[in-house]
Amino acid sequence: MDPLDKIDAIQKVDRENMLDLIRRFSDQIHDAHQIGRSLSLDPSLGEGITKLVFSGMGGSAIGADVIRSYLNYDLSIPIFVNRHYRLPAFVDGKTLLIVSSYSGNTEEAIASLEEGLKRRARLLAISSNGQLARLADRHGFLLIEIPKKFPPRAALGYSVLPLLVVLSKLGFWSAYRAEAFLEVEHLIRSLAEDQYGVEVPRPNNLAKQLAMSCFKKYAVVYAGTDAFDVVALRWRGQIEENAKSLASHHVLPEMNHNELVGWKFPKAILKDIVVIMLRDQADHDRIQKRMDLTRDLIRPLAAEVIEVYSQGESLLARMFSLIHLGDWVSFYLAVLNGVDPTPVEVVNYLKSELARDAGG
Repeated sequence: MDPLDKIDAIQKVDRENMLDLIRRFSDQIHDAHQIGRSLSLDPSLGEGITKLVFSGMGGSAIGADVIRSYLNYDLSIPIFVNRHYRLPAFVDGKTLLIVSSYSGNTEEAIASLEEGLKRRARLLAISSNGQLARLADRHGFLLIEIPKKFPPRAALGYSVLPLLVVLSKLGFWSAYRAEAFLEVEHLIRSLAEDQYGVEVPRPNNLAKQLAMSCFKKYAVVYAGTDAFDVVALRWRGQIEENAKSLASHHVLPEMNHNELVGWKFPKAILKDIVVIMLRDQADHDRIQKRMDLTRDLIRPLAAEVIEVYSQGESLLARMFSLIHLGDWVSFYLAVLNGVDPTPVEVVNYLKSELARDAGG
C-alpha cells in the first residue's frame, strides 16, 4: 500500500496530530465566524481612520496578509502588514493598529504595540493569552480572544475571520460577507473529506500527488500578485515549517522582471526544482498570459511544472481552497520526510536564546 494511504504509518510520524487540525479546519472556520459575530465593540473606534496597520510575525502575520490581499481592492484606505519591532513613521492617531500574536508573547509584536501606544494609535489586539492580553487589560483596548493550544500556523481561521467581521462592524462593510464565510466552511469540509484526506487514495488525491512530486526536490511556488501572493507565501511557510523542507515563492508579474532570467544556472540544481503555479479564474488577463509563457519557458529546465487551480465562487473561498491544499501538501511531505510536522524546534531554540540574551 502507498505510504500516504496508510493511516497507521502516518500516525507514527504525526505524533502531535497535525492531521486532526488540518482535517477539522472547517470546524475552526465555523468557530472563528461565531467569535467575530459575538464581539461587541464601540463603532467609534473606526471613525476617522485613514490607515490600517497589522503588526505580527509568522503564523500570526500570515492572517494579516490574507486580510490585506482579500481587501486590497475593496478598502479605500491603505493596509500595511508590519513584521518588525518598530512601526512605520506614518502610524499616528488616525491609524487602526491591529496587533496579532497567537501566544501573546511575540517580542516584535509587543514592541510595536508599545510604540503604538506612544503614538496614540487606535488599538485592537488578537491573541489566545499572554502579555498581549495583560496589556489590553491594563490599557483598555479591545482584545479578541481566540482558543489556546494551537500551533500558530494551524490557527489561520482564527486570525482571519473574526477580524474581517470586526472590520465590518467598524464601518468597513465589504470586509464581511456572510455567504462567503459559509461557502468557505462548506468548501473546506468537502475538500478535506472528498479530495485531500488520508482516506482518499493517491491516484485520486491531488495533495498526495503534489507531495510526492516535491519529495526530495526543491519546491518553488508562483502565483499572481492579486490576492494570491499571500497564498504562495503560505505554501512556502507551510512546506518549511511542517515538512522541514526549504522552499521559495515569487509572484507575477514581478517574477518576469528578475527571477525568470535566473532560470539558467546552475543547471544541475534546476533539475531538482519542482514548480507549483497557483492559478485563479480571476487572475488579470495579462497575468494569465504571463503564467502560460512562464510555464512554457521553464518546463524544459525544471524537474516538473505543475499548475493548480483554485476552487469556489467567492474570492475568499478560492483563496482558502488553495491555502487548504497547501496545508495538506506540506503535511504529506512531512510524512514522506519522516518528520513530525508540528514541532518547530529550531524556532523554539532561537526564541530561548534571544530571551536569555534579553534577560542578561
